[in-house]
Amino acid sequence: MSRLVVVSNRVPTPRSNQPQAGGLTVALSGALKRRGGMWFGWNGQLSQGPISRPKLTTHEGIEYATLPLARTDYDDYYLGYSNTVIWPVFHFNLGAMDYHRHYAEGYARVNALFADALTPLLSPDDIVWIHDYHLMPLARELRDRGVTNRIGFFLHIPFPDYDVLRAIPGHRQLIEDLCRFDLLGFQTENDQHAFEESANRAVGALCRQPGQLRHRNRNLQTGVYPVGVDVDELAQLAERTVLAPRVRRLVQGLGDRDLIIGVDRLDYSKGLEQRLRAFELLLKDYAHRRGQTVMMQIASLSRSSISEYADLRARLEGLSGHINGTYGDIDWAPLHYLNKTFARGSIMGLYRAARVGLVTPIRDGMNLVAKEFVTSQDPEDPGVLVLSELAGAAAELDDAVLINPYDIDAIAAGLNQALAMPRPERQRRHTRMMAVLRENDINAWEERFLTDLR
Repeated sequence: MSRLVVVSNRVPTPRSNQPQAGGLTVALSGALKRRGGMWFGWNGQLSQGPISRPKLTTHEGIEYATLPLARTDYDDYYLGYSNTVIWPVFHFNLGAMDYHRHYAEGYARVNALFADALTPLLSPDDIVWIHDYHLMPLARELRDRGVTNRIGFFLHIPFPDYDVLRAIPGHRQLIEDLCRFDLLGFQTENDQHAFEESANRAVGALCRQPGQLRHRNRNLQTGVYPVGVDVDELAQLAERTVLAPRVRRLVQGLGDRDLIIGVDRLDYSKGLEQRLRAFELLLKDYAHRRGQTVMMQIASLSRSSISEYADLRARLEGLSGHINGTYGDIDWAPLHYLNKTFARGSIMGLYRAARVGLVTPIRDGMNLVAKEFVTSQDPEDPGVLVLSELAGAAAELDDAVLINPYDIDAIAAGLNQALAMPRPERQRRHTRMMAVLRENDINAWEERFLTDLR
Protein backbone atom coordinates (compact mmCIF):
# COMPACT_ATOMS: atom_id res chain seq x y z
CA MET A 1 0.00 0.00 0.00
CA SER A 2 1.28 3.48 -0.85
CA ARG A 3 2.64 5.67 1.93
CA LEU A 4 0.80 8.82 3.02
CA VAL A 5 2.87 12.00 3.34
CA VAL A 6 1.12 14.84 5.19
CA VAL A 7 2.55 18.34 4.78
CA SER A 8 1.49 21.28 6.93
CA ASN A 9 2.95 24.61 7.97
CA ARG A 10 3.32 23.45 11.56
CA VAL A 11 3.93 19.89 12.67
CA PRO A 12 2.74 18.98 16.18
CA THR A 13 5.48 17.78 18.50
CA PRO A 14 4.80 14.14 19.41
CA ARG A 15 4.93 13.50 23.13
CA SER A 16 4.74 10.16 24.85
CA ASN A 17 1.89 9.57 27.33
CA GLN A 18 0.20 12.86 26.49
CA PRO A 19 -3.02 13.23 24.47
CA GLN A 20 -2.77 15.38 21.35
CA ALA A 21 -4.58 18.68 21.58
CA GLY A 22 -6.72 19.12 18.49
CA GLY A 23 -9.21 16.90 16.70
CA LEU A 24 -7.54 17.52 13.35
CA THR A 25 -4.14 16.55 14.75
CA VAL A 26 -5.63 13.34 16.14
CA ALA A 27 -7.29 12.54 12.78
CA LEU A 28 -4.16 13.07 10.68
CA SER A 29 -2.05 11.12 13.16
CA GLY A 30 -4.57 8.30 12.98
CA ALA A 31 -4.46 8.29 9.18
CA LEU A 32 -0.66 8.16 9.23
CA LYS A 33 -0.63 5.30 11.74
CA ARG A 34 -3.13 3.25 9.74
CA ARG A 35 -1.57 3.83 6.34
CA GLY A 36 2.05 4.27 7.30
CA GLY A 37 3.61 7.59 6.53
CA MET A 38 5.43 10.79 7.27
CA TRP A 39 4.46 14.24 8.55
CA PHE A 40 6.56 17.08 7.14
CA GLY A 41 6.71 20.78 8.03
CA TRP A 42 7.96 23.50 10.35
CA ASN A 43 8.81 22.48 13.90
CA GLY A 44 7.82 25.84 15.41
CA GLN A 45 11.42 26.85 16.14
CA LEU A 46 13.52 29.70 14.75
CA SER A 47 17.12 29.38 13.61
CA GLN A 48 19.91 31.85 12.95
CA GLY A 49 19.86 31.01 9.24
CA PRO A 50 18.02 28.76 6.76
CA ILE A 51 18.29 24.99 7.31
CA SER A 52 17.26 22.83 4.36
CA ARG A 53 17.89 19.36 5.81
CA PRO A 54 14.99 18.25 8.03
CA LYS A 55 15.37 16.43 11.31
CA LEU A 56 13.90 12.93 11.14
CA THR A 57 12.29 11.26 14.16
CA THR A 58 9.83 8.40 14.58
CA HIS A 59 7.04 8.21 17.16
CA GLU A 60 4.32 5.54 17.36
CA GLY A 61 5.00 4.40 13.82
CA ILE A 62 4.89 7.88 12.26
CA GLU A 63 8.00 9.45 10.78
CA TYR A 64 8.30 13.17 11.48
CA ALA A 65 10.44 15.33 9.19
CA THR A 66 10.72 18.87 10.54
CA LEU A 67 12.89 21.92 10.09
CA PRO A 68 13.11 25.36 11.71
CA LEU A 69 12.64 28.70 9.97
CA ALA A 70 15.01 31.63 9.87
CA ARG A 71 13.65 34.74 11.61
CA THR A 72 13.32 36.65 8.31
CA ASP A 73 11.43 33.73 6.76
CA TYR A 74 9.10 33.55 9.74
CA ASP A 75 8.45 37.30 9.59
CA ASP A 76 7.87 37.45 5.83
CA TYR A 77 6.29 34.07 5.06
CA TYR A 78 4.25 33.40 8.20
CA LEU A 79 3.47 36.69 9.93
CA GLY A 80 3.67 38.68 6.69
CA TYR A 81 2.21 37.07 3.60
CA SER A 82 0.26 34.20 5.20
CA ASN A 83 -1.35 36.19 8.00
CA THR A 84 -1.50 39.80 6.83
CA VAL A 85 -2.26 39.14 3.16
CA ILE A 86 -3.89 35.76 2.54
CA TRP A 87 -5.71 35.40 5.87
CA PRO A 88 -7.56 38.76 5.82
CA VAL A 89 -8.42 38.61 2.10
CA PHE A 90 -9.67 35.04 2.26
CA HIS A 91 -11.84 36.15 5.22
CA PHE A 92 -13.21 39.10 3.20
CA ASN A 93 -11.40 41.69 5.32
CA LEU A 94 -9.57 43.80 2.75
CA GLY A 95 -9.02 46.61 5.23
CA ALA A 96 -6.69 44.40 7.28
CA MET A 97 -4.48 43.42 4.32
CA ASP A 98 -0.94 44.77 4.58
CA TYR A 99 0.94 43.80 1.43
CA HIS A 100 4.68 44.22 0.96
CA ARG A 101 6.67 42.71 -1.86
CA HIS A 102 9.20 41.19 0.53
CA TYR A 103 6.30 39.31 2.17
CA ALA A 104 5.48 37.68 -1.18
CA GLU A 105 9.15 36.93 -1.75
CA GLY A 106 9.37 35.29 1.69
CA TYR A 107 6.27 33.20 0.97
CA ALA A 108 7.82 31.93 -2.28
CA ARG A 109 11.18 31.39 -0.59
CA VAL A 110 9.83 29.17 2.20
CA ASN A 111 7.70 27.10 -0.18
CA ALA A 112 10.82 26.54 -2.30
CA LEU A 113 12.75 25.62 0.87
CA PHE A 114 10.07 23.10 1.83
CA ALA A 115 10.16 21.58 -1.67
CA ASP A 116 13.94 21.28 -1.58
CA ALA A 117 13.78 19.49 1.77
CA LEU A 118 10.80 17.26 0.96
CA THR A 119 11.69 16.07 -2.55
CA PRO A 120 14.56 13.73 -1.53
CA LEU A 121 12.30 12.11 1.10
CA LEU A 122 9.58 11.07 -1.35
CA SER A 123 9.18 7.63 -2.88
CA PRO A 124 7.54 7.21 -6.30
CA ASP A 125 4.27 5.76 -4.98
CA ASP A 126 3.78 8.17 -2.04
CA ILE A 127 0.49 10.03 -1.79
CA VAL A 128 1.13 13.66 -0.76
CA TRP A 129 -1.55 15.58 1.17
CA ILE A 130 -0.75 19.28 1.66
CA HIS A 131 -2.73 21.43 4.08
CA ASP A 132 -3.84 25.04 4.08
CA TYR A 133 -3.10 28.51 2.82
CA HIS A 134 0.55 28.69 3.86
CA LEU A 135 1.53 26.15 1.20
CA MET A 136 -0.45 26.95 -1.95
CA PRO A 137 2.67 27.11 -4.21
CA LEU A 138 4.13 23.83 -2.94
CA ALA A 139 2.77 21.52 -5.65
CA ARG A 140 4.30 23.71 -8.37
CA GLU A 141 7.61 23.76 -6.54
CA LEU A 142 7.55 19.96 -6.26
CA ARG A 143 6.57 19.55 -9.92
CA ASP A 144 9.46 21.82 -10.92
CA ARG A 145 11.78 19.38 -9.10
CA GLY A 146 10.44 16.40 -11.02
CA VAL A 147 7.90 15.07 -8.51
CA THR A 148 5.11 13.19 -10.35
CA ASN A 149 3.28 11.79 -7.31
CA ARG A 150 -0.42 12.35 -6.73
CA ILE A 151 -0.61 15.60 -4.71
CA GLY A 152 -3.76 16.82 -2.97
CA PHE A 153 -4.46 20.09 -1.16
CA PHE A 154 -7.08 20.89 1.46
CA LEU A 155 -7.99 24.49 2.25
CA HIS A 156 -9.22 24.83 5.83
CA ILE A 157 -10.26 28.50 5.47
CA PRO A 158 -12.82 30.03 3.06
CA PHE A 159 -11.98 30.76 -0.55
CA PRO A 160 -13.03 34.30 -1.54
CA ASP A 161 -15.01 35.45 -4.55
CA TYR A 162 -12.82 36.49 -7.46
CA ASP A 163 -13.52 40.22 -7.10
CA VAL A 164 -12.14 39.95 -3.55
CA LEU A 165 -9.25 37.65 -4.44
CA ARG A 166 -7.89 39.93 -7.12
CA ALA A 167 -7.10 42.57 -4.49
CA ILE A 168 -3.97 40.47 -3.81
CA PRO A 169 -1.08 41.53 -6.04
CA GLY A 170 0.01 38.43 -7.97
CA HIS A 171 -3.28 36.59 -7.40
CA ARG A 172 -3.09 34.93 -10.83
CA GLN A 173 0.10 33.17 -9.77
CA LEU A 174 -1.71 31.78 -6.71
CA ILE A 175 -4.40 30.33 -8.98
CA GLU A 176 -1.76 28.93 -11.35
CA ASP A 177 -0.07 27.29 -8.36
CA LEU A 178 -3.31 25.71 -7.12
CA CYS A 179 -3.93 24.29 -10.59
CA ARG A 180 -0.77 22.16 -10.25
CA PHE A 181 -2.43 19.93 -7.64
CA ASP A 182 -4.37 16.81 -8.63
CA LEU A 183 -7.19 17.36 -6.11
CA LEU A 184 -8.30 20.52 -4.29
CA GLY A 185 -10.57 20.07 -1.29
CA PHE A 186 -12.82 22.78 0.15
CA GLN A 187 -15.06 23.06 3.20
CA THR A 188 -18.26 24.13 1.38
CA GLU A 189 -19.79 24.27 -2.08
CA ASN A 190 -19.50 28.08 -1.99
CA ASP A 191 -15.73 27.80 -1.60
CA GLN A 192 -15.50 25.26 -4.42
CA HIS A 193 -17.58 27.43 -6.77
CA ALA A 194 -15.55 30.53 -5.87
CA PHE A 195 -12.31 28.78 -6.79
CA GLU A 196 -13.68 27.38 -10.05
CA GLU A 197 -14.92 30.84 -11.10
CA SER A 198 -11.58 32.40 -10.12
CA ALA A 199 -9.63 29.77 -12.05
CA ASN A 200 -11.69 30.48 -15.14
CA ARG A 201 -11.53 34.28 -14.90
CA ALA A 202 -7.92 34.55 -13.76
CA VAL A 203 -6.10 31.92 -15.86
CA GLY A 204 -8.70 30.60 -18.32
CA ALA A 205 -9.18 27.18 -16.73
CA LEU A 206 -12.12 25.35 -18.31
CA CYS A 207 -14.76 23.79 -16.06
CA ARG A 208 -15.97 20.76 -18.00
CA GLN A 209 -18.41 19.90 -15.24
CA PRO A 210 -18.63 20.71 -11.52
CA GLY A 211 -15.52 19.33 -9.85
CA GLN A 212 -13.53 18.89 -13.10
CA LEU A 213 -11.19 21.58 -14.48
CA ARG A 214 -8.77 21.56 -17.40
CA HIS A 215 -5.78 23.90 -17.43
CA ARG A 216 -2.53 23.81 -19.45
CA ASN A 217 -3.18 20.23 -20.61
CA ARG A 218 -3.72 19.04 -17.03
CA ASN A 219 -6.84 17.79 -15.35
CA LEU A 220 -7.70 19.12 -11.89
CA GLN A 221 -10.36 17.70 -9.62
CA THR A 222 -12.12 19.75 -6.93
CA GLY A 223 -14.40 18.52 -4.16
CA VAL A 224 -16.25 19.46 -1.00
CA TYR A 225 -15.06 17.72 2.16
CA PRO A 226 -16.41 19.36 5.33
CA VAL A 227 -14.11 18.69 8.26
CA GLY A 228 -15.83 16.85 11.08
CA VAL A 229 -15.15 15.76 14.64
CA ASP A 230 -14.83 12.42 16.42
CA VAL A 231 -18.39 12.36 17.73
CA ASP A 232 -18.21 9.44 20.16
CA GLU A 233 -14.82 10.39 21.59
CA LEU A 234 -15.87 13.99 22.27
CA ALA A 235 -19.27 13.02 23.71
CA GLN A 236 -17.59 10.67 26.18
CA LEU A 237 -14.97 13.29 27.04
CA ALA A 238 -17.65 15.90 27.77
CA GLU A 239 -19.63 13.47 29.91
CA ARG A 240 -16.53 12.77 32.01
CA THR A 241 -15.11 16.25 32.32
CA VAL A 242 -18.34 18.00 33.26
CA LEU A 243 -17.72 16.33 36.62
CA ALA A 244 -14.12 17.60 36.87
CA PRO A 245 -13.42 19.92 39.85
CA ARG A 246 -12.88 23.07 37.74
CA VAL A 247 -16.14 22.62 35.82
CA ARG A 248 -18.07 21.54 38.90
CA ARG A 249 -17.02 24.72 40.72
CA LEU A 250 -18.31 26.78 37.82
CA VAL A 251 -21.64 24.95 37.80
CA GLN A 252 -22.02 25.37 41.55
CA GLY A 253 -21.22 29.07 41.26
CA LEU A 254 -23.86 29.52 38.55
CA GLY A 255 -26.64 28.16 40.72
CA ASP A 256 -29.82 28.45 38.66
CA ARG A 257 -28.29 30.92 36.19
CA ASP A 258 -27.87 30.06 32.50
CA LEU A 259 -24.40 29.92 30.96
CA ILE A 260 -23.63 31.21 27.47
CA ILE A 261 -20.20 30.12 26.26
CA GLY A 262 -17.93 31.20 23.42
CA VAL A 263 -14.49 29.72 22.74
CA ASP A 264 -12.27 31.19 20.02
CA ARG A 265 -8.82 32.32 19.08
CA LEU A 266 -8.43 36.05 19.51
CA ASP A 267 -8.98 36.95 15.85
CA TYR A 268 -10.96 39.61 14.00
CA SER A 269 -12.62 36.92 11.86
CA LYS A 270 -14.44 35.50 14.90
CA GLY A 271 -16.85 38.40 15.36
CA LEU A 272 -15.93 38.88 19.02
CA GLU A 273 -16.73 42.59 19.23
CA GLN A 274 -20.18 42.12 17.72
CA ARG A 275 -20.71 39.17 20.05
CA LEU A 276 -19.98 41.12 23.23
CA ARG A 277 -22.11 44.03 22.04
CA ALA A 278 -24.95 41.61 21.34
CA PHE A 279 -24.66 40.22 24.88
CA GLU A 280 -24.82 43.78 26.21
CA LEU A 281 -27.94 44.33 24.11
CA LEU A 282 -29.48 41.14 25.52
CA LEU A 283 -29.10 42.56 29.02
CA LYS A 284 -30.45 45.94 27.92
CA ASP A 285 -33.47 44.84 25.86
CA TYR A 286 -34.40 41.64 27.72
CA ALA A 287 -34.30 42.85 31.29
CA HIS A 288 -35.49 39.51 32.70
CA ARG A 289 -32.11 38.05 31.70
CA ARG A 290 -30.22 40.33 34.08
CA GLY A 291 -28.95 38.44 37.09
CA GLN A 292 -30.03 35.16 35.46
CA THR A 293 -27.47 34.83 32.67
CA VAL A 294 -23.69 34.59 32.62
CA MET A 295 -21.55 34.71 29.50
CA MET A 296 -18.08 33.17 29.45
CA GLN A 297 -15.91 34.17 26.49
CA ILE A 298 -12.58 32.38 26.18
CA ALA A 299 -10.33 34.11 23.63
CA SER A 300 -6.90 32.48 23.51
CA LEU A 301 -4.13 34.78 22.33
CA SER A 302 -3.11 34.55 18.68
CA ARG A 303 -0.56 36.37 16.51
CA SER A 304 -0.17 39.06 19.16
CA SER A 305 2.81 40.59 17.35
CA ILE A 306 0.46 41.75 14.56
CA SER A 307 -0.98 45.16 15.43
CA GLU A 308 -4.58 44.35 14.46
CA TYR A 309 -4.65 41.57 17.03
CA ALA A 310 -3.18 43.69 19.83
CA ASP A 311 -5.70 46.44 19.04
CA LEU A 312 -8.57 43.93 19.08
CA ARG A 313 -7.51 42.63 22.48
CA ALA A 314 -7.50 46.15 23.93
CA ARG A 315 -10.98 46.88 22.54
CA LEU A 316 -12.42 43.63 23.89
CA GLU A 317 -10.94 44.19 27.35
CA GLY A 318 -12.43 47.68 27.43
CA LEU A 319 -15.82 46.42 26.25
CA SER A 320 -15.93 43.58 28.82
CA GLY A 321 -15.12 46.03 31.62
CA HIS A 322 -17.86 48.37 30.37
CA ILE A 323 -20.46 45.58 30.36
CA ASN A 324 -19.59 44.37 33.85
CA GLY A 325 -19.42 47.91 35.18
CA THR A 326 -22.81 48.83 33.71
CA TYR A 327 -24.84 45.70 34.42
CA GLY A 328 -22.99 43.79 37.14
CA ASP A 329 -24.13 43.55 40.73
CA ILE A 330 -22.57 42.62 44.06
CA ASP A 331 -23.34 38.92 43.56
CA TRP A 332 -23.32 38.75 39.74
CA ALA A 333 -20.71 39.50 37.09
CA PRO A 334 -22.48 39.04 33.75
CA LEU A 335 -19.37 38.54 31.60
CA HIS A 336 -16.30 36.39 32.23
CA TYR A 337 -13.72 37.30 29.57
CA LEU A 338 -10.56 35.15 29.58
CA ASN A 339 -7.41 35.43 27.41
CA LYS A 340 -6.29 31.90 28.21
CA THR A 341 -5.93 28.50 26.61
CA PHE A 342 -7.62 25.65 28.43
CA ALA A 343 -7.16 21.90 28.10
CA ARG A 344 -9.48 20.23 25.63
CA GLY A 345 -11.15 18.18 28.34
CA SER A 346 -11.99 21.26 30.40
CA ILE A 347 -13.47 22.97 27.35
CA MET A 348 -15.69 19.99 26.56
CA GLY A 349 -16.94 19.96 30.14
CA LEU A 350 -17.73 23.68 29.95
CA TYR A 351 -19.65 23.13 26.72
CA ARG A 352 -21.77 20.46 28.36
CA ALA A 353 -22.52 22.74 31.31
CA ALA A 354 -23.66 25.59 29.06
CA ARG A 355 -27.23 26.37 28.04
CA VAL A 356 -26.09 28.19 24.88
CA GLY A 357 -23.06 27.90 22.63
CA LEU A 358 -22.40 31.21 20.85
CA VAL A 359 -20.39 30.89 17.62
CA THR A 360 -20.57 34.07 15.52
CA PRO A 361 -17.61 34.38 13.12
CA ILE A 362 -17.99 37.01 10.44
CA ARG A 363 -16.32 34.50 8.11
CA ASP A 364 -15.06 30.99 8.78
CA GLY A 365 -14.08 28.00 6.70
CA MET A 366 -15.86 25.54 8.97
CA ASN A 367 -15.62 26.24 12.75
CA LEU A 368 -15.23 23.03 14.72
CA VAL A 369 -16.24 24.76 17.96
CA ALA A 370 -19.84 24.64 16.70
CA LYS A 371 -19.61 20.91 16.07
CA GLU A 372 -17.83 20.22 19.35
CA PHE A 373 -20.51 22.11 21.28
CA VAL A 374 -23.33 20.06 19.75
CA THR A 375 -21.44 16.82 20.33
CA SER A 376 -20.80 17.66 23.99
CA GLN A 377 -24.45 18.09 24.96
CA ASP A 378 -26.55 15.83 27.18
CA PRO A 379 -29.14 14.34 24.76
CA GLU A 380 -31.80 14.44 27.48
CA ASP A 381 -31.32 18.14 28.23
CA PRO A 382 -29.21 19.66 25.42
CA GLY A 383 -28.09 23.25 25.10
CA VAL A 384 -28.73 25.33 21.99
CA LEU A 385 -26.21 26.43 19.38
CA VAL A 386 -26.47 30.04 18.15
CA LEU A 387 -24.44 30.05 14.94
CA SER A 388 -23.33 32.56 12.34
CA GLU A 389 -24.78 31.83 8.92
CA LEU A 390 -21.39 32.87 7.49
CA ALA A 391 -19.56 29.95 9.13
CA GLY A 392 -18.99 26.89 6.98
CA ALA A 393 -20.64 24.76 9.67
CA ALA A 394 -23.98 26.48 9.00
CA ALA A 395 -24.29 24.50 5.75
CA GLU A 396 -24.62 21.33 7.85
CA LEU A 397 -26.04 22.57 11.18
CA ASP A 398 -29.20 24.28 9.97
CA ASP A 399 -31.01 23.22 13.16
CA ALA A 400 -28.94 25.74 15.09
CA VAL A 401 -30.37 29.21 15.69
CA LEU A 402 -28.79 30.88 12.66
CA ILE A 403 -27.99 34.60 12.79
CA ASN A 404 -26.22 37.28 10.76
CA PRO A 405 -23.00 38.01 12.73
CA TYR A 406 -23.04 41.71 11.79
CA ASP A 407 -26.56 42.23 13.23
CA ILE A 408 -26.22 42.58 17.00
CA ASP A 409 -29.99 42.94 17.41
CA ALA A 410 -30.45 39.58 15.66
CA ILE A 411 -27.75 37.96 17.81
CA ALA A 412 -29.41 39.25 21.00
CA ALA A 413 -32.80 37.99 19.80
CA GLY A 414 -31.23 34.64 18.91
CA LEU A 415 -29.75 34.37 22.40
CA ASN A 416 -33.10 35.10 23.97
CA GLN A 417 -34.75 32.50 21.71
CA ALA A 418 -32.16 29.90 22.65
CA LEU A 419 -32.45 30.60 26.38
CA ALA A 420 -36.25 30.33 26.21
CA MET A 421 -36.40 27.23 23.99
CA PRO A 422 -38.41 24.38 25.53
CA ARG A 423 -36.76 21.03 26.10
CA PRO A 424 -38.67 19.03 23.40
CA GLU A 425 -37.55 21.47 20.71
CA ARG A 426 -33.99 21.46 21.99
CA GLN A 427 -33.99 17.66 21.86
CA ARG A 428 -35.35 17.56 18.30
CA ARG A 429 -32.78 20.02 17.03
CA HIS A 430 -29.95 18.23 18.81
CA THR A 431 -30.94 14.81 17.47
CA ARG A 432 -31.01 16.04 13.88
CA MET A 433 -27.65 17.81 14.18
CA MET A 434 -26.01 14.76 15.76
CA ALA A 435 -27.16 12.62 12.82
CA VAL A 436 -25.39 15.03 10.44
CA LEU A 437 -22.23 15.09 12.55
CA ARG A 438 -22.06 11.30 12.60
CA GLU A 439 -22.44 11.10 8.84
CA ASN A 440 -19.69 13.69 8.26
CA ASP A 441 -17.32 12.82 11.10
CA ILE A 442 -13.55 13.28 11.02
CA ASN A 443 -12.88 9.76 9.76
CA ALA A 444 -15.33 10.16 6.86
CA TRP A 445 -13.58 13.41 5.91
CA GLU A 446 -10.17 11.76 5.75
CA GLU A 447 -11.41 8.63 3.95
CA ARG A 448 -13.37 10.53 1.30
CA PHE A 449 -10.50 12.89 0.49
CA LEU A 450 -7.83 10.22 0.24
CA THR A 451 -10.07 7.91 -1.79
CA ASP A 452 -10.66 10.69 -4.32
CA LEU A 453 -6.96 11.63 -4.36
CA ARG A 454 -5.98 8.08 -5.29
